[in-house]
Amino acid sequence: MSVIAAFYGGKSILITGATGFMGKVLMEKLLRTSPDLKVIYILVRPKAGQSLQQRVSQMMNCKLFEKAKEICPNIFEKIRPIYSDLTKPDLGISKEDLEELLTHTNIIFHCAATVRFDDPLRHALQLNVIATQQLLFMASQMLKLEVFIHFSTAYSNCNLKHIDEVIYPCSVEPKKLIDSVEWLDDSIIEEITPKLIENRPNTYTYTKALGEMVVYQERGNLNIAIIRPSIVGASWQEPFPGWVDNLNGPNGLIIAAGKGFLHSLKATPKAVADVVPVDLVINLTLAVGWHTAVHRPKSILIYHCTSGSLNPCLWTDLGFQVLATFEKAPLEKAFRRPNADFTTNNFSTYLWNTISHMAPAVMYDFYLRLTGRKPRMAKLMNRMLKTISMLDYFINRSWEWSSRNTEMLMSQLSNEDQKLFDFDVRHLNWLEYTENYCLGIKKYLLKEDMAGIPAAKRHLRMLRNIHYLFNTVLFLIIWRFFIARSQMARNVWYFVVSLCYKFLSYFRASSTFRH
Repeated sequence: MSVIAAFYGGKSILITGATGFMGKVLMEKLLRTSPDLKVIYILVRPKAGQSLQQRVSQMMNCKLFEKAKEICPNIFEKIRPIYSDLTKPDLGISKEDLEELLTHTNIIFHCAATVRFDDPLRHALQLNVIATQQLLFMASQMLKLEVFIHFSTAYSNCNLKHIDEVIYPCSVEPKKLIDSVEWLDDSIIEEITPKLIENRPNTYTYTKALGEMVVYQERGNLNIAIIRPSIVGASWQEPFPGWVDNLNGPNGLIIAAGKGFLHSLKATPKAVADVVPVDLVINLTLAVGWHTAVHRPKSILIYHCTSGSLNPCLWTDLGFQVLATFEKAPLEKAFRRPNADFTTNNFSTYLWNTISHMAPAVMYDFYLRLTGRKPRMAKLMNRMLKTISMLDYFINRSWEWSSRNTEMLMSQLSNEDQKLFDFDVRHLNWLEYTENYCLGIKKYLLKEDMAGIPAAKRHLRMLRNIHYLFNTVLFLIIWRFFIARSQMARNVWYFVVSLCYKFLSYFRASSTFRH
């Protein structure tokens, strides 16, 4: 029997961020492995035209929950949606719902956060820090609470090269910053943001670090642990390989490469793509929830969930594996044939962005205008390049994360739990994982039918022929206006042609002699 699965039986569990990528996988795993749990409370943000129950039904009527429904037929009875808005006082929860949560909740998984890198500081602070502060206050009043699990990120301290499983102090006290933001004007906050975040790349990593500080300062008597995953990718094994449903992390880059929009990327040759499968993160989370509740450590333990130190994969290797997969199973309606050139400095990156991205986009927009359609490609390319510039910091750096607590926890699991809640990234085969990742994006995110692969391959062949034709025309233009007017260029050209002819003649003669 699984000790971890048995632990969650009969429990009332609160999950924030349950409608997000990790929240869904967390719910699915809980329902599949512990179908006798009592209830899962999920905080659901209101949406125009949809009731809470409609939102839940829409979310759960997808392939992700198919296995869970077989094991737990009364799955909808296990889910209790609660109207909530993290931007409002008391998280926007009604008095009746709050009373129910305070009376019954045993476990909290705090997954909710804004993961946008370009969020204004005020908004990021509200969702990643103030909402955490309010949830902690709520948790301190819960009569039956056994454990509080807080999701952070391995990049919360990305200003450091080596990161230990400890909470690092911030230069500004979170409470003082929260008080200041309440009365400061938006323009002033925008002006001081670069000074506040200092050597961190964005408001996301900064506010996640502040969130950890708030957890530490306001923990009181709560039994708390913090999970720090790196870049969370598609599922590895559970409930099936390759499930993904959003454009976060590397997903947008993979689609851009597969569709032929992205042909060039700045990537340091030895930079590690610290991607971890979402099911591995959730397995660790559930193991941490059990261990923290049962053993009640004296201090807050941090658990790193990263791959770079134990099973590294370089960004360049990942890129070539993605392209190889899309050669076998192309995405539909590609803009160009998938290809990748990796640059290493700013000048070559700018040059290739102009040649490989903006020039084709401008030409395609010109074609759209000629055919009476609205130009859109240059705008799309600009948006893609902006996204890549925000990811540049993470693609061109590598970090060292200690994982003593994670390894300690692994050693304390029974053989059954090590199988059912496997979070050992050393077992991951990157080639197989990347292929399933790309196919998952095609099937589950883009909703493309695998039966359409032959047509997609024909489309790629057509794009290849157009590419060859364009290069031929371009060469003839260059020849006509540049080479043909220079005697020296003609002499060089004739020398190269004659040399090639001699080589061909030599190989033909050698082949005839052997026969």
